[in-house]
Amino acid sequence: MTNPLLDFTDLPLFDQIRPEHVAPAVDLLLAEADAALQTVTAPDFPADWLAISRVLDVASERFSRAWGAVGHLNAVADTPELRAAYNEAMPRVTAFWTRLGSDERLYAKYKAIDASTLNAEQRQAHKNAVRNFVLGGAELQGAAKERFAAIQERQAELSQKFSENALDATDAFAHYAELNALEGVPADVVSAARAAAEAEGKTGYKLTLKMPCYLPVMQFAKSSALRETLYRAYATRASEFGNPAFDNTSLISEILALREEEAKLLGYRNFGELSVVPKMADTPEQVIKFLRDLGTKAKPYGERDLADLRAFAASELGLLDPQPWDWTFVGEKLKEARYAFSEQEVKQYFPAPKVMAGLFKIVETLFEVAIRRDSAPVWHPSVEFYRIERGGQKVGQFYLDPSARAAKRGGAWMDDVRARWLRPDTGTLQTPIAQLVCNFAEGVDGNPPLLTHDDVTTLFHEFGHGLHHMLTQIDERDVSGISGVEWDAVELPSQFMENFCWEWDVLQNMTAHVATGEPLPRALFDKMTAAKNFQSGLQTLRQIEFSLFDMLLHTEYQAANAQPGAVMALLGQVRKEFAVMPSPPFSRTPNTFSHIFSGGYAAGYYSYKWAEVLSADAYAAFEETAGLNGEPSIETGRRYRQAILEAGGSRSAMESFKAFRGREPQLDALLRHQGMGEPVAA
Repeated sequence: MTNPLLDFTDLPLFDQIRPEHVAPAVDLLLAEADAALQTVTAPDFPADWLAISRVLDVASERFSRAWGAVGHLNAVADTPELRAAYNEAMPRVTAFWTRLGSDERLYAKYKAIDASTLNAEQRQAHKNAVRNFVLGGAELQGAAKERFAAIQERQAELSQKFSENALDATDAFAHYAELNALEGVPADVVSAARAAAEAEGKTGYKLTLKMPCYLPVMQFAKSSALRETLYRAYATRASEFGNPAFDNTSLISEILALREEEAKLLGYRNFGELSVVPKMADTPEQVIKFLRDLGTKAKPYGERDLADLRAFAASELGLLDPQPWDWTFVGEKLKEARYAFSEQEVKQYFPAPKVMAGLFKIVETLFEVAIRRDSAPVWHPSVEFYRIERGGQKVGQFYLDPSARAAKRGGAWMDDVRARWLRPDTGTLQTPIAQLVCNFAEGVDGNPPLLTHDDVTTLFHEFGHGLHHMLTQIDERDVSGISGVEWDAVELPSQFMENFCWEWDVLQNMTAHVATGEPLPRALFDKMTAAKNFQSGLQTLRQIEFSLFDMLLHTEYQAANAQPGAVMALLGQVRKEFAVMPSPPFSRTPNTFSHIFSGGYAAGYYSYKWAEVLSADAYAAFEETAGLNGEPSIETGRRYRQAILEAGGSRSAMESFKAFRGREPQLDALLRHQGMGEPVAA
């Protein structure tokens, strides 16, 4: 049997990979990578960057690409068989990476490399590698080293289980409503719910907790009882209030205890201290101060936003005591009343194909590339594949998986299939490939999928990550694209791209009414712009709440002394400090906080706000150089591309920012963009 996971000739054979391929491929590639490790750590092997790379990096990259394909399918096309194969192999995979990162013989080889023989890219990669060996436990000995390895394996297992529980708890819920309960819900959502029930041979309308269904119900359903049903189910997912098999409570406690132990083994007081070592921020205290300063600035705006909602709910909707499941509905009604438009009206102008064409046009114009349809084996019929070219030469390629469906993890993300790399084994340049994954509603009644403006912003966000990965001009794999970029700067290019969703000349090229083909009217755009910072105070406080909770959880929470309910108690303290909108006692936000428990953002969720300062200031350069009609400057686009995107992780994020902006970032652009530049009137 030919194993598709062992085919590295070009693109992954996603359409051929089966669960039974996983174990044999992992075993073979692990053996090859282990043999390579033994070769380069032999006493007579030279301490030479390229020599080590030619043997070890080539073998470990093959292994990483194959396992990456398995992990990707596990996230977008989960089946019981694939999940079992993934979980069976994961301990061996984790053990190898832990072993590789903590091998003192390999660490000694890297320390012995003469950095003066390396080029600038290699020096940065070498500096990162030496640091990562220390963080990977290479200086630990004996029992401490064994315990460190056991912690890594157990953490990987727990994170995967956390992710599975969140997905399963989301997928397990269904509410079959009668038509009269769906008053106010958009027609396309009602049609999709009817089709979902019919597909199961059931009467009524199937409502789920997937975002394309859940959010419109919370925004538009006139039935408070229906909103409450879905809200309670959503807020209590993967907790003690649902199926015990999906409860993440004990997993959270164990994950936090293991992180604390890992940090102390490496000589840090807590995981927060360990987490910031490879980041832009210097200390957890600096992060906490940044968040509290921003939160203090935002709180008066959040209080004003809530007062507006309460007053409107009482005077216009007869809701004297709005409940948690009412706020989204009240907010949507207030926005419609204040700005005379609804999200559903806007959505009609954003058919997915037109949005994609508009996105491609701005990228092609600004970054001087061409985007073309390409062909590749895919994991689902709705997946599309493209190539990016400059001057007729392939720069990179990407998959786009836009639609929400069962067995697909929620949210949106960018992941890499392979990185740009001047391969040391062949001397050829490997071009980068990215995966862009979203969870948009599918088209109904023969129409193309219609995107909300938030969906459009999400698409631009993920494409920004993709551009960072694909437009790099760095040839050293470990610092090309997003590799080696400080985690709290990695959101800069993604958040930067979101700004174009608010530019009139861009939106003209990416809108066409689904029925008439007419572009977005200027009057409607003006209303959207007026509403842009609607509730920005509340939204900022929500991000501060998540970020501060995350950092305090990894600095102040002590596993050894933690009482039952300590995690929720800490969240309660943070909410008391910054949340102005009350949360119900049954809410279990941490139980599906996948970013920090299974997504790599532990003690790093603040990165979104930190990088937003960078991205807002970077975009201000485009505002300062825009043409008379607001069209962005090609010259500014070129400077941004060269200073930020092409440089990748080959230098510090601050160096790249200063190369583009000529100075360090300033907070004022972010506050201005979010309508918080002026004090709140008394």
